[in-house]
This record gives sequence, C-alpha cells and structure tokens, in this order.
Amino acid sequence: MILKGKNAIISGGTRGIGRAIALELARQGVNVSFNYLKSEKEALELVKELEKLNVKAKAYCVDIRDLDAVNEWTRRTKEEFGGLDILINNAGITKDKALLFMEKSDWHDVIDTNLTGVFNLTRAVITGFLKQKSGNIVNISSVSGVIGVARQANYAATKAGIIGFTKSLAKEVAAYNIRVNAVAPGFIETDMVKTLKEDYKNQMLKEIPMARFGAPEEVAKTVVFLLSEASSYITGQTIIIDGGMAA
Repeated sequence: MILKGKNAIISGGTRGIGRAIALELARQGVNVSFNYLKSEKEALELVKELEKLNVKAKAYCVDIRDLDAVNEWTRRTKEEFGGLDILINNAGITKDKALLFMEKSDWHDVIDTNLTGVFNLTRAVITGFLKQKSGNIVNISSVSGVIGVARQANYAATKAGIIGFTKSLAKEVAAYNIRVNAVAPGFIETDMVKTLKEDYKNQMLKEIPMARFGAPEEVAKTVVFLLSEASSYITGQTIIIDGGMAA
C-alpha cells in the first residue's frame, strides 16, 4: 500500500469517478473524507465499503459552492483524521445545451459547482499544506476542457479553467513541496454517460480510437499514480484519459 496512513479529502465522492477514487485510495491505506449533496444512503453505503478496507472514512453533507460550509468540513476532517495530505477536486455537474438556448442559470450553476467549488476546497486546505510544507492535489478536469465538446460551452469553460488553475497553483506552491496535477477523463462509464442517448454514445464511440468508454477505476489508478512517489517530479500537468480521443 503505497500511500498507507495518508489522509485525503474528496469532493463528490459518492458516485462515478469520485467513488472509484475513494475506494482505490482506501485500498492503498488512505483515510478518506468525502462530501455528498443529495443521497445520504449512497454516502453511508460507501463509508461502510471504505471501512471494510481498514481505513477511517467520513461522509459530510456539504454544498461545495458554500465556502463557509467547505471550511467547516475541512476543519472537522483535520480534527477527525489528525491532518490532511491529499486533496481531490472531483465534484462536477453538467447542464448541456446549445449556447443559443443556454439560460444564465445553466451557466452559473455549472461555473459555481465545477470551478468555484475547486477554489473553495483548495482555498480551505492550502494553508495547512503550506504550513506543513507538503501536500498533493489532483483536480478532475475533462477532455471537454482540452478539445471542446459541442453543447458544453459552460462545462468546457469550467474544465479548461481547472487546467489553468492547476498550472498556476503548481508554480505557486512547488517550493513548499506541494504538487498539483490534473486528469482529464474522456467518456467514462458513469451515471453521467449512461444518461446520454444511444445514438449520441454510438457517435462518440466512433471518435475514440480504442473504440470503448473508459472505466472509473482506470481514472482512479491514474490519480493514485499522481499521488505516489512514482510521479515525484511531475507537477502542473494534465493527464488525458480518453482512449485516444484527443490525440
């Protein structure tokens, strides 16, 4: 277990990529704190799964858009675990529409969750990381933020913003032994992808050289690599996990 004894905080941990990351970290011996917004049942089920892997696990109902709530979540996690070593900014939503039909609320809801949420949680943990002169941050971007996807102007803007955020913060904190990287998944088999229409999914498959969607576990294993000593000289980078779609 290459990360045994570390403490992690993850936004959006109950489903999809966030859930896969939480489980993979627990398999590596990492204690995990994650937030949820709607499903307490799913959150408590995940806590039980994580605890079966012999780590501490805590779930908090927190709106990632609320800085005060995020600060309290972070404070309680540090108190419970005795500190923090790892931050995973994963929480995100989509409200896909052609720009012509996109409402102001569609824009702001996605920006506030996907991008301001990253600021809120990172701001909440960065002081502690700087004081202890160590820390590791992985931000979940998207291939949409790299190459753009039609009808995702709001989502693509947030995910491209996360890449810029990652690069800037990496330069800012590298001297303090803090690394900041991102992963940009393509089409991954999550609830978000399952809701897409079949004809659209078939169209997307034609654009993926590997001719399949990815698995959340494949993203999670890449995240673990970025958190491990195997990537000790990597910071400010974005690893694209998309089966060759953006190649």
